[in-house]
Amino acid sequence: MTPSDKARVQECVKELSKILYCNTAPDKCQTLEDIEKTVREHLLESVGPEMAFFFIEQKTKTNIGKERIIKSSVGKLRLRRRQLEKLGVEARTRISPLLQKCSLCLSANESFSQAEQDLFLLTGMKVGHSTLQRQVYTETKKEHLDFPGSPIAINEVCLDGGKVRLRTPTLGEKCEWRDYQAARLSGVYYGATFRRKEELTAWIDSQVLTNPLICLGDGHSGVWNLFSRIAATQQRYEILDWFHLKENLFRVGGSLKRLRQVETFLWKGKVGQAIALFEEECPRRARKFLAYIEKHRRRLVNYELLQTEYHISIGSGAVESAIKQLDRRLKISGSQWNPDSVSSMLRLRCAYLNGQITA
Repeated sequence: MTPSDKARVQECVKELSKILYCNTAPDKCQTLEDIEKTVREHLLESVGPEMAFFFIEQKTKTNIGKERIIKSSVGKLRLRRRQLEKLGVEARTRISPLLQKCSLCLSANESFSQAEQDLFLLTGMKVGHSTLQRQVYTETKKEHLDFPGSPIAINEVCLDGGKVRLRTPTLGEKCEWRDYQAARLSGVYYGATFRRKEELTAWIDSQVLTNPLICLGDGHSGVWNLFSRIAATQQRYEILDWFHLKENLFRVGGSLKRLRQVETFLWKGKVGQAIALFEEECPRRARKFLAYIEKHRRRLVNYELLQTEYHISIGSGAVESAIKQLDRRLKISGSQWNPDSVSSMLRLRCAYLNGQITA
């Protein structure tokens, strides 16, 4: 912008400000907050829409078609069908792309009713909570919010499960808690599904996977059943989460000295010696733990070597962190979910955590 243009803009702004001030009630300019709200209201009602419409006319070079009102971050825009088509706005859309991003970000973090209030506070635009809810279910079906593809090869996959509370059809009936599945790829990308395990494994399989592929999980059978659907058996390098292993070990109880000895053996991958020590000294008390060891024996590795020499993860903390991040939305105080709504919210929350909404 040239100096003369800047001077002209300042003159126009001053003139515009005088007109708007003369048309403002005195009680709306008592405090700085009042002035902020009043100025924003004028911008959204009188200035923003006209300015945006001028830009749109210059860009599209058309004014043909049925008029449609679009709520935007600069106010309500009255645009023609051909203008919207040229700008890439889908048919029947009532909210502009930027305002839509703002509302999706809020809906991914808080209840729809709270998102309605916060959206008005932040943008000055009113969008009802029911509209926000419908928007989530519509947008999460679109390709741009699909689980992302990694530009580099994935070398580590962590899987785990979380719980979601479902609303029951009968009023007064106790709610049900059901499992959903979550994945974290290379400690970066989030993915989660509800009653669609094949969708999660298909997403992981669609990535470029290294050989070997590090597969980390706890002792739950469902986790390893999911891993069995990913990549080839010889490609997977399965590791039982060290911290879950240690937690189960100390549940055995008894002599702390013996537990420390077993811990050292397991840390160094000496599984046979760990089993022998338990079988000699406390076979009855350790029976459950020994069965746990036998079940996951091929997943018990030399944890010390992997961590110190190869710098490979030995715990599934990445996916446990993902579960906590997802639960921040799913487990808002008092929340109960329609079973058909869980997948949409999981996808939205993952898109938010993956940075897809703001991209």
